[in-house]
Amino acid sequence: MSNAPVDKGRRRFLTVATSVVGAAGAVGVAVPFIASWNPSEKAKNAGAPVEVNIGKAEPGQLIRVEWRGQPVWVVRRTPEMLASLEAVNDQLRDPNSDEPQQPEYAKNLHRSRKEEFFVAVGICTHLGCSPQFLDQGMGEYVEGAQAGFFCPCHGSTFDIAGRVFQGVPAPYNLVVPPHYYINDNTILVGEDGEQA
Repeated sequence: MSNAPVDKGRRRFLTVATSVVGAAGAVGVAVPFIASWNPSEKAKNAGAPVEVNIGKAEPGQLIRVEWRGQPVWVVRRTPEMLASLEAVNDQLRDPNSDEPQQPEYAKNLHRSRKEEFFVAVGICTHLGCSPQFLDQGMGEYVEGAQAGFFCPCHGSTFDIAGRVFQGVPAPYNLVVPPHYYINDNTILVGEDGEQA
C-alpha cells in the first residue's frame, strides 16, 4: 500500500462517470427489449376489425369471413327461421343467453342487433370444431327445429340464434363477437361501435 494521499476529487469523478456510462448502457439495452414486447404489424392486422358486405346476402344465406384467425358467420335469416326461435325455447340449455357469450346488445331472443342478421364465431363451444350451417333439415337432429348449426364431431346442435340445445356436449351458446352496422349493407366485426 502506498502512503500517498487519496485524491477524492478524482475518485468522485470516476464514480460519477462510471455511473453515467452504466446508466446509458442500461437504457440502451432496455429500450429495444421493451419495444420487443409490442405486437408486430402482422399481429395487429390479425386482430383488426373486418368489414362484411351483406348487401347481396340472400335470405337463408351464410357468409363466412375470418376475424382474429377464427371463422365468423353472418347469416341472413328468413322470416320462417325467426318464427322458429320461440318454438324451441324449452329444448335449449341457455334460452335467455344468461352466460356471457355475447355483448349486452345481443342478449335477446335473436342474439343480434338486427333480428334478420345473425353474427357468430363459427367455433363449437365444446372442443373447438366448426359446426355446419343447416338452412334446412335441422329437424333430423332436433325435433321442431327448421334451421341451425350441427357440429358433426361430437353431435352438438345449436338453433338459428346459436343457442345450444340440451343433451349435447357443447356447454355454451355460440359466441357473438362485437359488431355494428356501418350502414345498411356493411357490418364491422370486431368493434362495438356507437349504435343503439
